[in-house]
Amino acid sequence: MSLPPAKESELRQIIHDQLIKMDVHGRIREVLAESVRQELGPGQQLSEEQIMRALRRRGIIDDVIKELSFTADMSDKETASAPKPPVHFVDREPAELKKVNIDPSRRYLYLQVNGGKAFLEHLQEPEPLPGQICPTFILYMHFRNQRFRSKPVPCACEPDIQDGFLLEIHRDSLGDGSKMADATTLLSICDPIHMVLIKHDPSGETTLLASHFLEWRSVLSSPDGKISTAVELLGVGAESKVPVGVLNIKLELYPRLNQILSQEIVNTQFTLERQRTAEKERLFLVYAKQWWREYLQIRPSHSTRLVKIFAQDENGVNRPVCCYVRPVRAGRLLDTPRQAARFVNLLGYERAPVVGGGGKQEQWCTLLGFLCRNKGDCEDHATLLCSLLLGFGLAAYVCVGTKAKGVPHTWVMTCGIDGTVTFWESLMGHRYIHKPINPDDPPLVEQPKPTYPYRTVGCVFNHQSFFANCQPSDAVELSVFDLRDESRWKAMSEEAIKSVCSPGSTVSLPPFPPLCAPVIDAAVVSNDIELELRALVSAHRKDLDLSTVWDDQLSYLLSPALAAYEIERTTGISAGNEEFQDAIRRAVPDGHTFKGFPIHFVHRNARRAFATCLRPTGTEPIFSRGSERNTPDACLWNVGENWNTWRKPIRMQ
Repeated sequence: MSLPPAKESELRQIIHDQLIKMDVHGRIREVLAESVRQELGPGQQLSEEQIMRALRRRGIIDDVIKELSFTADMSDKETASAPKPPVHFVDREPAELKKVNIDPSRRYLYLQVNGGKAFLEHLQEPEPLPGQICPTFILYMHFRNQRFRSKPVPCACEPDIQDGFLLEIHRDSLGDGSKMADATTLLSICDPIHMVLIKHDPSGETTLLASHFLEWRSVLSSPDGKISTAVELLGVGAESKVPVGVLNIKLELYPRLNQILSQEIVNTQFTLERQRTAEKERLFLVYAKQWWREYLQIRPSHSTRLVKIFAQDENGVNRPVCCYVRPVRAGRLLDTPRQAARFVNLLGYERAPVVGGGGKQEQWCTLLGFLCRNKGDCEDHATLLCSLLLGFGLAAYVCVGTKAKGVPHTWVMTCGIDGTVTFWESLMGHRYIHKPINPDDPPLVEQPKPTYPYRTVGCVFNHQSFFANCQPSDAVELSVFDLRDESRWKAMSEEAIKSVCSPGSTVSLPPFPPLCAPVIDAAVVSNDIELELRALVSAHRKDLDLSTVWDDQLSYLLSPALAAYEIERTTGISAGNEEFQDAIRRAVPDGHTFKGFPIHFVHRNARRAFATCLRPTGTEPIFSRGSERNTPDACLWNVGENWNTWRKPIRMQ
């Protein structure tokens, strides 16, 4: 029985990984060195039969056969074992095709991607070898509350992205949701298809390559209800005018329209929408300039304050900052505001890349680009957290100001009905209660000591409001956050903000995507990382002439501690410590001492986590020797990706 080439390559990769994990190559080298010393004279060479005999004598071959156990029926296999690594790329999506229920009363748009070309940055990219893990492209899409992603394909000058997506087109008005949209209704739906291209490196790093808004309504003028087009993707940030590559796209309507619109009608609609949007943006700009002049008349020093009215997105488009916030409901994915803060905190932090010097790159990412890349700047974290808190019914605002040493920063503020002001640090998940200092109080009056890291605040805003700080001092500790007090905060017109920032107000406003459930199995990925870490720790300790014995029972006993740490980070409440201490006391023999500390990561890269442990603050518990009075140390691992991914602890001796 012969295997298909793909299965054969996968089998080779499985065997290769198993040999590396068991350090078979090192053991073979030891056997060869010993055999050369004992059995060979000068000028002689070892034969293959002699090598195999020596390996059998040492039991190395038997160990490999025991580890490489296969069963004929894989469907009945327990899911507790770690999944086998794929050949070319890591695809966490199920391999089988998903069945889609088609509602015959609805209209659908089938978008098909038929490969790409002219990705010149990858012109010299070599063909991936069998078993080689290489960088991949993944295309993400959002259209009217529907999100999709393509299968990962190896990065290449002509990437083989072959995927199809069925997009449902429905009406927004009540009572019309079940009716099939006709040609006139489809023409009035101005939401574009947001396409985001992400590059995934084998190390787990992600790079936002392109963010494109596809106008799909040209298909309404096609006689057969289908069109093919080449979509040029442009870069992001400083490279927003530089082409990245071209995707071949085919659009098709199901079922076909009974009435075909002329190209002239479609083009007229596009022109009217652009003119209406341009006029609204022009009027808002005129109003913003006048508002800014009035703000400077209050106090000339206001010109140095961080009052951010407009911000640039990844495509280099200037938008009012209020457009980056909108109430987002997470459904059953996030249950509480504090859990939302924990979720945002676990998204990676990365400043926008800068070509050359000159300071920080200005870039506020759209929500889809931020979520798909799984990392962003402090502004991206703050706007997402504010949107989630608004969805939970809180009076939330994004604060723009500075922290220590005058570094620009953004964070979130919520105002309670009782006047309590709470700061939410979106990068760390911390909460601080703000109590202002009254500079007019006598010196003997005890003043509250700020615990937050913020120094100044220039403005606060959400999806409906914008307030600039016009108090004598913009220091956070001296500021009073009574936004209704016009002597302290200058407000923008809510009607002016609504004209350009409310959903559907302009065609240039990108729609907000919904949150999606995690696509990874936390238990399986946790086991994978534990196995990788065990192999890395064992190899490193072996280089230091230290032996390593893994205690699975103690590993399991450490799990409640990880659960307690996660609960404490989410809720601020510590629980379950008594049971954990009791279990550890029972497990540790008399006359021995247990030591351990938690390490938290926001990625799933075992090598990066291990490299962190090699730093001076983390080496002692992992690489120290045990003594008669002291058990070898233990280390707790809690590696989170998104909001609820857990890792098992490991025990070393």
